[in-house]
Amino acid sequence: MSAVAPALAPARQPETPLRRAWRRLRARKAAMFGLVVIVALVIIAVFAPLIAPFDPTRQSWAAVRKAPSALHWFGTDEVGRDLLSRIIYGTRASLAAGVVSVGIAVALGVPLGLLAGYGPRWIDTILSRITDAMLASPFLILAIALAAFLGPSLTNAMIAIGITATPIFIRLTRGQVLAVKVEDYVESARAVGNPRWRIAVKHILPNVMPQLLVQITLTIAMAVIAEASLSFLGLGQQPPAPSWGSMLNSAQRFLTNAPWMAIWPGIAIFITVLSFNLLGDGLRDAFDPRERG
Repeated sequence: MSAVAPALAPARQPETPLRRAWRRLRARKAAMFGLVVIVALVIIAVFAPLIAPFDPTRQSWAAVRKAPSALHWFGTDEVGRDLLSRIIYGTRASLAAGVVSVGIAVALGVPLGLLAGYGPRWIDTILSRITDAMLASPFLILAIALAAFLGPSLTNAMIAIGITATPIFIRLTRGQVLAVKVEDYVESARAVGNPRWRIAVKHILPNVMPQLLVQITLTIAMAVIAEASLSFLGLGQQPPAPSWGSMLNSAQRFLTNAPWMAIWPGIAIFITVLSFNLLGDGLRDAFDPRERG
């Protein structure tokens, strides 16, 4: 009786880096919790007019500083506005400040970081000294100074936060470029005659993107806190438009009589910042080549 040759198992397709990172990210419950909360916040911000039970700017002198109830789940503020509606609409200002300001920082910092890491030495020296000078100033203090110079508004606050966060991405991109440009594939691209700009854009930048993605997530959390701080000081979103920071500013006068006015905006800021930090930590582990399992 002749032996039957076993069927050959199909060759397993190699796992791509993105699939491997997604598999590692899904294994981290804290990071997935942060991702779910961020997605929920984005949905709330986009569909705020459909979700909010009241107009966030409508005042009612018959409902001044009412405690949480079946009608007003989060209570009302000092002029009778529904806090739940203002929290929902305030999500727009916080997420817009985080995304737009970090977008400004990435648009400015990544090209300058590439130029510093892969350009002439004298450009690296100038950009490094400017970056060191900006990083020597506390992040929030510099953002307050720029926002005060530009004028109080949400747009100017986002510009101020974006400029203040730019040195973070210059320093990170430069460091990653210095580590990547000595790799064999970069030397091979240079040997076949590719121009420097093509090597930087096509070969170096894609390989530093994972680290930049992690930093983007963490910097959005910083930007949310900075926007709330600027609004608290009157330099961000201007009343009567809702903002978590300005809501905290109004609540500080009524902490004894109406503590819910400060509790709900504080919880919203805490959960948002925590979620972005948890996602950033998870992305750092997921993209780490030394991580196994």
